[in-house]
Amino acid sequence: MLRHQDKRSTKGRTPYELWRDDRPAFEYYQSAQSFNNRAKLKGNYWAAFVVNSAGETLFAGFYRCRYVGVNEVERPWPHAVGTDAAGTCDVYDLTLDDRLNDLAGRLVIDWGEGERSWIQRADNQNKVITEIRQIFREPDFPGFARFIAKLSKVEGLPATWIAALRASRGVYLLTCPRTKEQYVGSATGSDGFYGRWLVFITVSAKSTYKPTLMSLPSASIDASTRLTHSDRYLVSRAGLKRRPTQHFIPATGRTPYVVDACVNRIGKRQIPKKTELDSAEP
Repeated sequence: MLRHQDKRSTKGRTPYELWRDDRPAFEYYQSAQSFNNRAKLKGNYWAAFVVNSAGETLFAGFYRCRYVGVNEVERPWPHAVGTDAAGTCDVYDLTLDDRLNDLAGRLVIDWGEGERSWIQRADNQNKVITEIRQIFREPDFPGFARFIAKLSKVEGLPATWIAALRASRGVYLLTCPRTKEQYVGSATGSDGFYGRWLVFITVSAKSTYKPTLMSLPSASIDASTRLTHSDRYLVSRAGLKRRPTQHFIPATGRTPYVVDACVNRIGKRQIPKKTELDSAEP
């Protein structure tokens, strides 16, 4: 079993996107392997899996394989800018087997904790099937209350997710997993959150600051912002027609976050003006 997820991939060229949009390119990508993996890849069949934008391990196909030998010519990478020089990788001849083809794009498994071990033997490591979908489809947009993504992954989000982010405007939070710094900003342009974050992607590419995104969609009515605190992230629930009047984000530790915002009545429930997300004082 092979689980493909390559951090070197450029925009739109992850193994999952190659499999989804350009099957020959995916199979060309898979057919070149490191010398170090030759012993692990001995076998007549490979069950190939790809990691989609939601982090799910999705069945991509069942392949008959045959070791050809060391590459005699330079091989351009289909997933990034680069090449395998002649004599630097193993090449395999792969033929898609139709017997499991109906499960491609529908079967989702739990790979387990050993994600770095992307080559595993099915006879030694059983995998739990988490879902068999009726048809292949991109993961559903999780909603703004649950949306979270790395800046480096924004451009590779499913088209439906990008459309939702493009059509929405409001307040968002950037966090840096390394320094724990946070930045509250707003997206008001014609391309909404997505357009605003593309600017950060350009800036981020030139620095070591790699923040994470969380968003609050705009609403057509005044609504208060209620932020809930977890161990690592600040997640929003409601939207804003105007920006919060004040925001306080402690610089260190897991001190609770407090946000002042406008007040709105949703149904019969009154949302308080100030929300303290923990019992400790800032």
